Amino acid sequence: MKARNFQFIHTNGIRLRTVVEGKGPLVILLHGFPQCWYLWRHQIDPLVEAGFQVAVPDQRGYGGSDRPEPIEAYNIIELTNDVVGLADALGHKQFVVVGHDWGAPVAWHTALLHPERTRAVVGMSVPYTRWRAGTMTRQENFGDNFWYIVYFQRPGVAEAELEADIRKSLRIIYFVASGDAPEGIWFIQKPATAKLLDGLPDPERLPAWLTEEDLDYYVAQYQQSGFRGPLNWYRNIDRNAELTPHLENAKIEQPSLFIAGKKDLVLSYGGGGLVEEMDRWVTNLRGKVLIDGAGHWVQMERPAEVNQALLGFLRTL
Repeated sequence: MKARNFQFIHTNGIRLRTVVEGKGPLVILLHGFPQCWYLWRHQIDPLVEAGFQVAVPDQRGYGGSDRPEPIEAYNIIELTNDVVGLADALGHKQFVVVGHDWGAPVAWHTALLHPERTRAVVGMSVPYTRWRAGTMTRQENFGDNFWYIVYFQRPGVAEAELEADIRKSLRIIYFVASGDAPEGIWFIQKPATAKLLDGLPDPERLPAWLTEEDLDYYVAQYQQSGFRGPLNWYRNIDRNAELTPHLENAKIEQPSLFIAGKKDLVLSYGGGGLVEEMDRWVTNLRGKVLIDGAGHWVQMERPAEVNQALLGFLRTL
């Protein structure tokens, strides 16, 4: 693995282990679940070569960053304040924020909650939409069927499953959510009493975009952090809606870009249509880039295409 410049940056009352490279306007890259800074390994150098300073934190709860104990410490107000504090620590009044998976809602909400600081925003995988409390977290909305976000609500349950064999857990999740997996495998019907990994295939070989060395690194990060902090993000979904009623009809007005794999599972949530619905909420959306053959881990699966889209967007600012 290439040596990186790690800094432990104090922000919003915690320390975030952050890769900081380059000089120039600041771009902050935010990973999601179950990831860490290493998700962005193919984007850092191209951004630096294009003249940007890049900051890539392990977000709170992950990797080498602090892991506050209270569940409510992982709400969207704290998460966006973490981002702004990174920019403060690095001496930037404004920045571009790029987020993938859970990092995407943080990026979108940073633009909404700190508009004067956010120069532009890029969301990957998760379009901006306004979720109502209870729609994703209550079993009655899913009948007798398993839904992973409901499963994640019970502290300790998913942690025990995922931490029993971290390598196997990550290997399955990375494969099943990728463009290499059989279609529909993530949404196989199973009873509400099932566990997350029940019925999901464990690949005989890793896909070409994920090496054994990559997986070694990820496993080491989760051996350090465990899964409690990352899962606490899901336990704040309803709280996030309750904390931000003033955003009910808010629009994202900064220059924006959306990138996803065409085979990304997230795009089918709620029957699909989330990408089209973004036009209601994001008023300066300069592109929707959907990449053939890619699944959820688009910047790992198709780094060249992602870098081309990302750098092309940044040049328009």
